[in-house]
Amino acid sequence: MFVTPAFAQAAPGGAAGAFTSFVPLILIFAIMYFLLIRPQQKKLKEHKAMVEALRRGDQILTQGGIIGKVVKVQDDGVLEVEIAEGVKVRMPRHTVAQVMSKTEPTA
Repeated sequence: MFVTPAFAQAAPGGAAGAFTSFVPLILIFAIMYFLLIRPQQKKLKEHKAMVEALRRGDQILTQGGIIGKVVKVQDDGVLEVEIAEGVKVRMPRHTVAQVMSKTEPTA
């Protein structure tokens, strides 16, 4: 059995080979960051700002699909929402999915 010249060649350098093997992993992480992580953080920041801006009289849509009007905003993260004439429920602020109509601030 004869040894061909291709088998007799030395292995490539260790430092250069290790760096080139990590380049695809770095690219995959960068793509995942810009396509998944960054937009999700932006959406979370917008939702937090929306929830912090809630005030009495705003008409809201909850994550459960209930539409109601904010009657009272408490400091401990709880809203009192009127969902029908004389029917009020208490719910956490973070369960608000959307603000349907905003009220104007009083002077």
